Amino acid sequence: MNQSEHYHVAIVVPDLVAGRAHLVDLLGVVWGPIMEFDGEDFRDEAGNNVPLHLKLCYSTVAPYLELIEEIPGSEWQCNEYSNLHHIGFWSDAVEADSGRWSAARCPLTLCSHQDGEMQQAYHRDPLGVRLELVNTAQRSMIEEIMCAPPTGT
Repeated sequence: MNQSEHYHVAIVVPDLVAGRAHLVDLLGVVWGPIMEFDGEDFRDEAGNNVPLHLKLCYSTVAPYLELIEEIPGSEWQCNEYSNLHHIGFWSDAVEADSGRWSAARCPLTLCSHQDGEMQQAYHRDPLGVRLELVNTAQRSMIEEIMCAPPTGT
């Protein structure tokens, strides 16, 4: 695989607003805006469409923390052990890098496509760690909008 740049660690929380407030109090984290997406372009490992409504936010300083509100029964579900969800990496070739991770015993569990091109890919390695590849083409949008510090507050 090409050298990928680590850019975030994601944590699933039962309630996004409460999780943000807790980490502000505990760690002094400054959060960007809460974003909501209807992820109708997600597919599972068998290629089936998986409609999801995502609610998430990023911290404003790299490497970013990403909080994702739990979706029971989905990839984003809280558990009794750890809600550290995944470590994210930028990729210039998501589909090719995803194929290499799959070949290295790190199977694909969920991916998203836009205009026929893979944009994100989640994998789980043999240690149980989830890894995410994100198309580098999304970097400026993510950093400028999702990771933007609050204004006027």
